[in-house]
Amino acid sequence: MHELNEPFSEKAIIVGVQLARQTETAWQMAFAELAGLVETAGAEVVASVIQSREAPDPATYIGKGKLQEVKAAADELSADLVVFDSGLSPAQVRNLERSLACKVIDRTQVILDIFAERAQSKEGKLQVELAQLTYLLPRLAGRGTELSRLGGGIGTRGPGETKLEVDRRRIRDRISDMKKQLQDVRKHRDIQRRQRRKRNIPVLALVGYTNAGKSTLLHRIIEKYGIGGQTVNEGRNRLFDTLDPTARQIVLPDGSNVIVTDTVGFIQQLPHQLIDAFRATLEETLEADLIIHVVDASHPTYSVQMDTVYDVLAELGALEKTIVTLYNKMDRLQDHWLTDDSRATATFRISARTGAGIDELAKWATEWLNRSSIRLQILVPYESGQLLSRIHQECKVHKQGYLETGVLLDLDIPSELQGWVTKYRIDATETESEGDPARD
Repeated sequence: MHELNEPFSEKAIIVGVQLARQTETAWQMAFAELAGLVETAGAEVVASVIQSREAPDPATYIGKGKLQEVKAAADELSADLVVFDSGLSPAQVRNLERSLACKVIDRTQVILDIFAERAQSKEGKLQVELAQLTYLLPRLAGRGTELSRLGGGIGTRGPGETKLEVDRRRIRDRISDMKKQLQDVRKHRDIQRRQRRKRNIPVLALVGYTNAGKSTLLHRIIEKYGIGGQTVNEGRNRLFDTLDPTARQIVLPDGSNVIVTDTVGFIQQLPHQLIDAFRATLEETLEADLIIHVVDASHPTYSVQMDTVYDVLAELGALEKTIVTLYNKMDRLQDHWLTDDSRATATFRISARTGAGIDELAKWATEWLNRSSIRLQILVPYESGQLLSRIHQECKVHKQGYLETGVLLDLDIPSELQGWVTKYRIDATETESEGDPARD
């Protein structure tokens, strides 16, 4: 990956196609991000080519006329590769490489390449390799002798270097093996979550757009409220600085223990291969008691970034969780006026770099976790699985058992949420005739 003062290893031309369905603001932001991604991956952006189309050209994505413009720029600037802002089909890549006589990759490959370089843990490397091979598999057809080359540079790192010579069967076998290993990871994480639930330790999950400041925020929180000499590195100003999930235990102002987790940042057009591969770690968000959405308020299109995060949370099924929005990097803004996030339960304005506003967040989180609740018993029919899932997310379940008519729960439920379960409420005596239910 490219670091400050390091020479770029390749020259790249970036190509953007704005389709009719895309808004100007979102597209401009995504295209500017592509340049940042390419430079993060270690290439110098020497030119950019932009086109507006109703729909992509099925053969070359950009059409013959624009293709000649890109070829002329590549020849004049001695470009090593051409990077497209959207996903390319295998046929489009073959046609483009034949015409341009240089390497052609798309946004997905750049992101996968960055992930391959940044992953440090065994789990992270497994997840990235799974995503890369899932992306590679449908692109094997028709590549012929090209598969035997050992390339260098963007798009060839990680399994891109070591797996190009394997056939489909071996790749499928490898994918199957990695999925089994990640399933074991998921089981292990589930065991950890169950243990946390038994210990009644709440979990706060940090989510947000890449480079929004989540790692810096976690570093500052640990400085203020950490226990046992725990520490985390302060985040650096670069895309996808943190891939491997981090969890730390802290003590809130009232003396209660909570766990704060930090996961991979989101980005526009985050490849589905990565969402699927990282689902085991992203599911930490689903199990959190509170989601803390960190926003880079100094970014000119921060609202688009917020929408992207909400889209990913929706894909994960996490929108029913309680969400708090943090407008971060307020120290960079002269005008501190920002509209509260209407989709969040609360909105705070902070600076993870200076620590401003973090104490107010901790005080609010303490009060929210200790909000008034009522202990009661309910009997939920088996067909109400969605309600049961939400109860486990929002309530503290002391006991759970199974009767012929449904699931018996002894729980603490926040007073403001009692309306959910009013019709399922029962007295303890009502279950005596059915015997003592089996307990988890």
